[in-house]
Formats: sequence, structure tokens, C-alpha cells
Amino acid sequence: MRPVTGAKTWLTTPIEPLLRGALDLERTAHGVLPHRLPAWARKQFRDEYLTAVEAQPSGVRLAFRTRATAVELDVLPTRTAYRGLPAPPDGVYELLVDGHPAGTASVPGGTVHTIDLATQSAVTQPGQPGTARFPELPAAVKDVEIWLPHTEIAELIALRTDAPVEALPDRGRRVWLHHGSSISHGSNADRPTATWPAVASARSGVELVNLGLRGNALLDPFTARTIRDTAADLISLKLGINLVNADLMRLRGFSPAVHGFLDTIREGHPSTPLLVVSPLLCPIHEDTPGPGAMDFDGGTVRFRATGDPADRANGRLTLNVIRDELARITAQRAADDPNLHYLDGRLLYGEPDFAELPLPDALHPDTAAHRRIGERFAELAFGDGGPFAGGT
Repeated sequence: MRPVTGAKTWLTTPIEPLLRGALDLERTAHGVLPHRLPAWARKQFRDEYLTAVEAQPSGVRLAFRTRATAVELDVLPTRTAYRGLPAPPDGVYELLVDGHPAGTASVPGGTVHTIDLATQSAVTQPGQPGTARFPELPAAVKDVEIWLPHTEIAELIALRTDAPVEALPDRGRRVWLHHGSSISHGSNADRPTATWPAVASARSGVELVNLGLRGNALLDPFTARTIRDTAADLISLKLGINLVNADLMRLRGFSPAVHGFLDTIREGHPSTPLLVVSPLLCPIHEDTPGPGAMDFDGGTVRFRATGDPADRANGRLTLNVIRDELARITAQRAADDPNLHYLDGRLLYGEPDFAELPLPDALHPDTAAHRRIGERFAELAFGDGGPFAGGT
């Protein structure tokens, strides 16, 4: 219990039982660190970028019921910065009360991990914890969610309230597990509930587990095994863009890798509705292979494709090549798997959307486009006739 401050008495509640959307919790010197890949999976790669990405808690939230009029969350944030570019903004902690936005907070300072893109070297500057505060809440009993920032790591130290807290009861909602790239992770969305999977889950009344891994939707076997072993009522996979902009494989390797990814998931979810989503429209990679490159202009970043379109004849991947192959593979497998479905990503964001809501950096949608994508996914996947249609 925190000491009395004025007339307010603070109660401290254990954080772990209140967390949703995380697949693993690591005890640290400060408190608890949510992870979106389990410990065994984190031992199977040596990529420092993915190490940071999976610990950025996109879709992870604290959920509880209380009469509290004030809530405080002590955290130690860790941000990734890039030498020569402006410092990243502080991450947003977003409060929902009975499902409605009720405030945001940020925690300045913290640890900063600075990467030099020219040399790929990095320097970490340790920082101090801070507090996200949400005062002046209604005194009635209410369901509260604190959505953690999707853009930075958050070590959770203590949750304080001025009234007792209890975990939310089971509301009978289906669990939707989604895996995808930085767009699914939430790149360029301005707050955690504005990422398109968060928008879609809110509109559809489901519990979200977001395995959107910035730059790392790469058909990794450990990701497939993680999905296989995670309880879920609905599963979706948005595949393609990272395989192109990383220039990771050719068509010869891509097709068997997709089959293997789906085979592994089906070992744990033999009849779960499974939706494969092809890439959204991204003009720089529609018919031009990767790898992708970043250009820096006046402190802003834009992406471009550096491959040769003629190399498609040699198996180099583009978004159109991937869409055709994903459609073929899912149609072939659906003959024996009636719960496997396919969605062309251009139905979520296509040419008319690009004309109205262009990609600011040529790769990632902004907040308005995230909302449109989430609303369309809710309609096409969860609406009448969709592969995820059905109640709680």
C-alpha cells in the first residue's frame, strides 16, 4: 500500500493476473515484462530487432473491475531511436472505461536504445521509471482497460488505485489471434487502440492476441509453433510484405514454407477458422521485388523498392506474385479444409484508398487508414457470411 497522500489511500494490486494479450511474462529487476513470443521461441533467433519488436506490447492490456477514481501505473519504458533522426515520441498508455476512451498518458524518460543505421551498431542509455496517471474517473463500478503502448517496451512495476481491484470476469468472448507485419503491429497508428487489429476486435467483440511483429512476418517456424500452442477460437495470418521487402526467399521456397506454416498451425488447431490475408496495396512493391530501402529527407523516412521487376521470371517475390500464390495454395487446401479461407488484402486497402489515404512513408498506413482497414476487416471477416461470423 502506498502512503496516504492528502485524503487518498492507495492500494497496490498484482499486475500479472490482470494482463491480457501477452503470451509470456518475464520477471525483471523492476517488475514484469510482457512478451508476445514465449521464452522457448525467443531462444530460436538471434535478431536484436525482433527481440525488441516482440517485447513491444501491441494489443497487450491490463483489464480489471473497480470503483477507483484514480489509477497509476509505474513503468520503465524502453524506446528505440535512430541516429540522425528525430527522437521518437513517448509511447501512449490508453485508458478505456466500459469500452470507451477515457484518457491517455505517457511516461517520459526511460531507457533509450539508439541504432546507427549506417554501421548497425547500437548504444543503450539506461533511464529511470515513471508513472502513467489517470485521475478523476467516475466512482461507479466500471470495467477498466489500460492498453500498453505499441511502439515501445514497457516493464510494469506497480499498479495503484484508490479502491480495490478485481480481474474482469469471463465475458464469453471468442479469442482472435492475428499474425502479421508492422502494419498489424500498428506502425504509424497514433495510439494503441487505433491499430487496425484493435479497431477490428473492438467492433467485433472479441479478445485480441496480436502477433503482428514489425518486419518479422517471415514464416518463421517458431512463430507457427507459437500459434499452434496458443488457445484461440479464430486465427488470421496477413502474409507477404515482409517477405518482399526483406527479399528473404524466392517463389520456390515460399510455397512450401506457406504449406509448412499452415501444417504446423493445424497440428494444434485442426478445425479452427483460419483466414489467410494477402498484402494490402503497396505500390512500391506491387511488381518490384525487394529488398526495401529507407531514404532520409529532412528528418523523415520514406521507403523504396530496390529490386528489378525483370527478376520475377527468376522467382523473385513481389506482392502480386505472393497474392496469386496465396490464393492458389488456400484454394488447393480448402478442398480438404473447409475452415481455411482467403482474403485479398486489397479489399481492406486498395487503389481507391491509396488515392484518398496515401501511405505517408510509402509503406505504412496512417491512423485514418488503420481505422478503415480495421472496419473493413470487421465487416468482411466477422460480418454476416464472413469466415469469423458468429456470436460470443
